[in-house]
Amino acid sequence: MSNDRRYMERALALARHGTGWTTPNPLVGCVLVRDGAILAEGWHRRLGDLHAERAALQAVDFRAEGATAYVTLEPCCHHGRQPPCTEALLEAGVSRVVVAMVDPDERVSGRGIAQLRAAGVEVEVGLAEAEARRLNAAFVSARERGRPLVVLKAGVTLDGRIASADGESKWITGPAARARGHALRHALDAILVGANTLREDDPGLDTRLPDGRGSNAVPVVLDSGLSIRGDAKVLRAGARPVVFCATHAPERDLPADVIRVPHGPDGLDLGAVLAALQARGIQSVLVEGGARVHRSFLDAGLVDRIHLFVAPRVLVSGPGWVAGAGFPLANAPAFRLIETRIVGDDAELVMEA
Repeated sequence: MSNDRRYMERALALARHGTGWTTPNPLVGCVLVRDGAILAEGWHRRLGDLHAERAALQAVDFRAEGATAYVTLEPCCHHGRQPPCTEALLEAGVSRVVVAMVDPDERVSGRGIAQLRAAGVEVEVGLAEAEARRLNAAFVSARERGRPLVVLKAGVTLDGRIASADGESKWITGPAARARGHALRHALDAILVGANTLREDDPGLDTRLPDGRGSNAVPVVLDSGLSIRGDAKVLRAGARPVVFCATHAPERDLPADVIRVPHGPDGLDLGAVLAALQARGIQSVLVEGGARVHRSFLDAGLVDRIHLFVAPRVLVSGPGWVAGAGFPLANAPAFRLIETRIVGDDAELVMEA
């Protein structure tokens, strides 16, 4: 492995420390190196805090003459919550910048790189780009496609069941897999379920991590008829929920933000749902079911990633994690397996479209 690659992988690892805390900002890490030694490291810790480059430069009192900066995302060149990172790098005397990916934000998008080059800084772009784009898949989706990243999640048996024939589902997977599920809730901006799941399970949809920390994703409920019970846990357990209903649904006074969207023969308009969430600054949505909601997102071609937690048991009968009529083999939704891990007694499969 080259030194450049090693330092960039370190910057990516640093960036991950900000998971769940930076939205709508991206996850960014920075490593400053001079004469083959690391001078300082930094990452964007949470929204409003120093950007990664300034965090690293602050550790050396903004003196980094002749150093190389390894940054997971193009340095910003505009004034936002923080001043431009390009200015900080130039003032500190950095002579080379290695950038994993160009910032898709239209306020930057190559301008930061151009500014550094115009000032005589050597800039290289594209090292570990695929890893950087995956790290900030939600940020990229919001800016390049104009909608949040959609992640489906389910806990299933080896034969794809989410409950037994008599409806028992607690618990298909073990505590380690459930903890990973809560880590996903922390990492993503919103968690979405349908009205049936709300009626049957009455989930709080809050984030419960072993250390007691973690950010609560915004609970989102698809409820065409606005039938949610007034004492549903989701209305009080975590963040203020967003409930989507059909335009013709009755008026109700709920401790939630109710948004009306068009309703067609297949249910609520998911494109309108995602557009409304994007307008609220939500860049990623964890879809936890139920099976009909999973199917709706698959049918609409809106699934970007799947996290499937598989328990080593077989039920043979019972509901599956996707409802509806079977797909023809030639037209079945297909995904690429990008990661597998053992989680307690279960396995986690991560797939991308």
